[in-house]
Amino acid sequence: MVLQIICFCCTWGFILFCIWSASKITMKGTNYLKTLHQIPCSRCRFATNDHRLKCTVNPYDAETEAAIYCRDFEPKSEKDASDCGCASKKFYQANT
Repeated sequence: MVLQIICFCCTWGFILFCIWSASKITMKGTNYLKTLHQIPCSRCRFATNDHRLKCTVNPYDAETEAAIYCRDFEPKSEKDASDCGCASKKFYQANT
């Protein structure tokens, strides 16, 4: 009878510890994601959208937490965001 009570308490203690641990990990992950969403590189004029050179001004700090307070951040203008220059270029089309 005593062994059953000890096993019961240990089992519930383990279950409560697992729930507490999972909630702590979830809160930590949520806070980390909030921090990552503050990185302004995707909205910056100097971002290249290339994995080899992410930023032309600060290539080592680009897409990291150090870029949150980047002093060289300059928002993309409407022209930079919408016009890639593709419409003005004439591409060679092969006749098939």
